[in-house]
Amino acid sequence: MRLTNYTDYSLRVLIYLSLQNGEKLSNIKDIADSYQISKNHLMKVTHELGKLGYIETIRGRNGGVRLAKHPREINIGEVVSKTEEDFHLVECFNKETSHCALTPSCKLRHALAEALQAFIDVLKKYTLEDLVHNRDDLRKLLGS
Repeated sequence: MRLTNYTDYSLRVLIYLSLQNGEKLSNIKDIADSYQISKNHLMKVTHELGKLGYIETIRGRNGGVRLAKHPREINIGEVVSKTEEDFHLVECFNKETSHCALTPSCKLRHALAEALQAFIDVLKKYTLEDLVHNRDDLRKLLGS
């Protein structure tokens, strides 16, 4: 299983924001600089995270972003499920576009679907709070 950069960046933004002190606003440039990733990509990610209710965006001169929920209320499995565009691990996961001759009787699709569900089930055991217990180490690594 491989997550898209979009989901990876979503998780990184949430981790970054959880390391801030609750009410402190962060800006996209600082987050992008900390991770050395594209500011433009993060703008899309933060917009979506805001629409999903994970972060709050404040516009204006003194604006920025911050978590809209406590880190213990943000479930990692849920975030991954909502930010991944699809979970079609192989072509036959999408029956409408599958060209594989084995699709009607293939057992591999079922095994992969079970593995995917196990992957999501493990992620659902974790919250954002679980990922940031080592706050000081993470802050040092991000230079914040």
